Amino acid sequence: MLYYSTNRQVPPVTLREAVITGLAADHGLFMPGRIGRLDDAFFSQLGQLSFPEIAFRVAQLFFGEDIPEEELRTITAETLSFDCPAVRVTEHIWSLELFHGPTLAFKDVGARFMARMLRYFLRGSHKPVTVLVATSGDTGSAVANGFLGVEGIHVVVLYPSGKVSDIQEKQFTTLGRNITALEINGTFDDCQRLVKTAFRDEHLREKLTLTSANSINVARFLPQAFYYFNAVARLQEAGALQGRELVIAVPSGNFGNLTAGLFAREAGLPVGRFIAANNRNDVVFQYLLSGHYAPRPSVETIANAMDVGTPSNFARILDLYGHDWKKISTLMSGFRIDDKEIKETIRRIFDQTGYLCDPHGACGYAALEAQLEEGETGLFLETAHPAKFTPTMEEILGKGEVPLPPRLAAFMEGEKHAVKMDSHFPEFRKWLSDNCR
Repeated sequence: MLYYSTNRQVPPVTLREAVITGLAADHGLFMPGRIGRLDDAFFSQLGQLSFPEIAFRVAQLFFGEDIPEEELRTITAETLSFDCPAVRVTEHIWSLELFHGPTLAFKDVGARFMARMLRYFLRGSHKPVTVLVATSGDTGSAVANGFLGVEGIHVVVLYPSGKVSDIQEKQFTTLGRNITALEINGTFDDCQRLVKTAFRDEHLREKLTLTSANSINVARFLPQAFYYFNAVARLQEAGALQGRELVIAVPSGNFGNLTAGLFAREAGLPVGRFIAANNRNDVVFQYLLSGHYAPRPSVETIANAMDVGTPSNFARILDLYGHDWKKISTLMSGFRIDDKEIKETIRRIFDQTGYLCDPHGACGYAALEAQLEEGETGLFLETAHPAKFTPTMEEILGKGEVPLPPRLAAFMEGEKHAVKMDSHFPEFRKWLSDNCR
């Protein structure tokens, strides 16, 4: 299958080129030339299939033309060495727990899949590849751990100084080996801007092989469709969808997760509609109300992975539906919540049900509470383990309410190593030239 740019100013490319380059030469995002649909037979047996089996079938739809069946089966099986269960919170609201992977965040799925796909495409190549990733928290840890020790690949993680949790920071600054962390004096949007500018720089493109592991890379965001299919399977298995329409609330920052959900829907997944749950960074919420898309600088909130003022993947949503605001606003609604409301939601859910949401999941839950209608079943994405935000959680619930999982405790014992840098591109450019040959 060929992949085209959302800017449509360059010829389509192969999957291999799309994965290795990350960003199109005209600065657009790659899109698959078509989206196939899974047949009725697949959906009739969905509830009887395991997560890896479901993911393999979906992966075949997206990547089967370019990767041999056995290779794809291996990539998928290695990626999904953990579960993403659907857990009932209230009678008609469920949580899709995406924090059971190595770094306890949803990005483990896409990062691990991309690492293995990139390894497949680089076989026999002797030229090293530099993976650039901007992170507001969980992306950096997931990508760093997913690529740790992969030969021929150097991962460079850019993160905003003082704007990620201590646990998140430790997960990508303590690894060493082929992982380097750059602590940027600025915001996540500054980090993302540096990455995008690096891709556009002719000197760097000639000198280095650069790719991105943010959700702008098709090999990162498309595998996130896997867990939507698995969620429907598990809800069917539990009888939660009998005569009811599914509504999925997605905590939204860079919009990779919601984009993957829309791709899943286009492939046949029975989802009635989506809710884009925004914190104070609400540019898409405003777009859904007005039809006017106006990115702006991000603001800092306690749901820090959603602190994105220029969500890259929204370009894919606009392209997927031909920039048709009416169509987009039919398939998804918006929701906005501030820090005070997030804290109140976490406390109330815990008091009423005993279920512990992280700040991002709480945004999704609150969206369902506000917008779920009669005859609908709601599913929200619980995108990271609450312990990754321990100071915030303990401020809300009190000390000792959020035990630290052993995997996170192990990261906290490591020593931080990061290169401090201003958000000026010339400095970043020189560092890449000197350190990533």
